[in-house]
Amino acid sequence: MNDSAFTSLNLPAAQIQNLNDLGYTRMTPIQAQSLPLVLKGKDLIAKAKTGSGKTAAFGIGLLEKLNVRSFACQALVMCPTRELAGQVAKELRKLARYQHNVKILTLCGGMPIGPQIGSLAHGTHIVVGTPGRIQDHLRKGTLDLGRVNTVVLDEADRMLDMGFAESMEAILQETPANRQTLLFSATYPDTIQQISSQYQNKPEMVEVVESAQAPVNISQKFFGAERASDKEGLLMQVLGHYQPEHAVIFCNTKQTCSDLAHTLKEQGYFAQALHGDMDQRERDQVLVKFSNRSTHLLLATDVAARGLDIDDLPMVINYDLTRDSEVHVHRIGRTGRAGKSGIAITLFTEKERYKLAGIEEQMNIEITVSDVEEELFDGDLSGHREPTMVTLSIDGGKKNKVRPGDLLGALTNEGGITGAQVGKINIFDFTAYVAVERSVAKHALNHLMNSRIKGRKFKVRRV
Repeated sequence: MNDSAFTSLNLPAAQIQNLNDLGYTRMTPIQAQSLPLVLKGKDLIAKAKTGSGKTAAFGIGLLEKLNVRSFACQALVMCPTRELAGQVAKELRKLARYQHNVKILTLCGGMPIGPQIGSLAHGTHIVVGTPGRIQDHLRKGTLDLGRVNTVVLDEADRMLDMGFAESMEAILQETPANRQTLLFSATYPDTIQQISSQYQNKPEMVEVVESAQAPVNISQKFFGAERASDKEGLLMQVLGHYQPEHAVIFCNTKQTCSDLAHTLKEQGYFAQALHGDMDQRERDQVLVKFSNRSTHLLLATDVAARGLDIDDLPMVINYDLTRDSEVHVHRIGRTGRAGKSGIAITLFTEKERYKLAGIEEQMNIEITVSDVEEELFDGDLSGHREPTMVTLSIDGGKKNKVRPGDLLGALTNEGGITGAQVGKINIFDFTAYVAVERSVAKHALNHLMNSRIKGRKFKVRRV
């Protein structure tokens, strides 16, 4: 039997079937190294990047230890950002489908604390959250970690970079001393070693050595501008030439994200900014519109894009050259996934040209700077196609018992809209979003406004 197969692990048959249904038949390198140790109850330090399959590496193990009959918090996963916490919780719910009635709560800032307190009062098995909000609940006495048997520090280096060291330590002190502590980090700074030595028990160390070679399915292009003030015009040329249906544009600051999104909208582009100053509802709405193809361009900082889960992204544009060559690799790795090809465009100024050497060393490549006049000669700067989809927002969600099938049925059963004209449906606690083809958007909006869902009318609007 091949050691990289999930069947080589001592897992329940129901979980093996669940993993098979999810398309998980062979373990990724980090899973193959980590899971046997996690299942043995060992503490672990694992060096692994986003996209390596690390959520399953710790998730499968912590689920095996759950007592589902006890609605006490038994596992705690700390993440640096709301987006990553949401992505981890979503993956854990998939992995937990083989068990009945597993309750997973996400506790993050930027969301009203009242509903979270209400949910905690009804009990939970797993908490996934950011350190700041977890501490808020501990101070209020609404979260009890006294029966936690597994703690996961996910992207621990990023949490330390964001100033969460004291919070992480304070939270760990609220958990039992005999817990299993799993630490996942892309890098291994001294501060990680300090936390490990204080809060882990004889941890095993695993590391996946990734190839430094540039991905063969990602085509990289580098374009230089004389001055920073010239980059905006250069970006317009890039967009005019490539006309991407879907692209993330990375900026180094929140201000640049906002300013550039405003400029692009003025030029007729369908663009949205994503940064840390937005409240959770705004962030959710932006991500929903981008993922369901209601907008073409997403302007994001690296922190805001952490944990971003977008399928089939054909292009990434580095509007600002990153200060860290490892971050450059992480950025461009958003495209060209699942065997598909992708394009990564990087803009830089003459003052930044020296930074290209770090990228060359990091990726073991030789960078050739493209000639703007030759490469972008046929750019169309005049008009921009409208997105094929439009997003409708419904003021009702999970807490109102609204389910995807309710919205799909309301649109197709009596609305005269075909299932093929309905796109992604996203349900949050108090809001739902449904994407529909632009050609039927007005009809769909009017129909939902005048229809009853779960026996009541909800406010519906186009966003």
